[in-house]
Amino acid sequence: MASLLGETLFEISGQGPPPAKDYFQLVITKNEVKWRSWIISLRVGFRGAAPKELKESHYDFLHDKSLQQVGIIFGQKILHYTKALCQGEFDYLERLPDDILLRIVSYLPLRDVTQLAQTTRKFRKLCNSEEFWEQTVRSRCAEFTPDMETLANAMGWRKVFFLFFNGLCYIHPCSQQREQHDSENQSQMLEGGGSSK
Repeated sequence: MASLLGETLFEISGQGPPPAKDYFQLVITKNEVKWRSWIISLRVGFRGAAPKELKESHYDFLHDKSLQQVGIIFGQKILHYTKALCQGEFDYLERLPDDILLRIVSYLPLRDVTQLAQTTRKFRKLCNSEEFWEQTVRSRCAEFTPDMETLANAMGWRKVFFLFFNGLCYIHPCSQQREQHDSENQSQMLEGGGSSK
């Protein structure tokens, strides 16, 4: 699994909160954390100021006051993720190659794919990719014909799925069981609610 980790584990940059217009970059590598800042100001004293850079080991960064700046500038989710990386907690699923992730996602019901797409940028991009929708149409839609392939290549596989196949394609067995379970729970709740009156 360690081979899935590149040299750079995480990188983010952006502008700090108002009123300052300073710019910040956080880079976490396997061995160190780089915290860079650029002062953006119209004041004469700050014009042409060189960026500041702080390089520290993961351990030192976790015990440095700069860590709190990460939460202020990039938010609490990024702060939590930064701490996890510095403590050696890596998200290997996120680092798998796209072709392997596409294969894994192909086993999910489409309802779960929409939820997965909301978790990270990588999964949103993957779940909205033409490769994913082509795979979905080809594997789940029995009515797909070779003539439609030309149309899908011109229009986009996602558009073709929602235009022609939405609701007609193969529904994953787990999805069917969940829908049956949900409807049973709803009917039990209705029955329970009716008897208490």
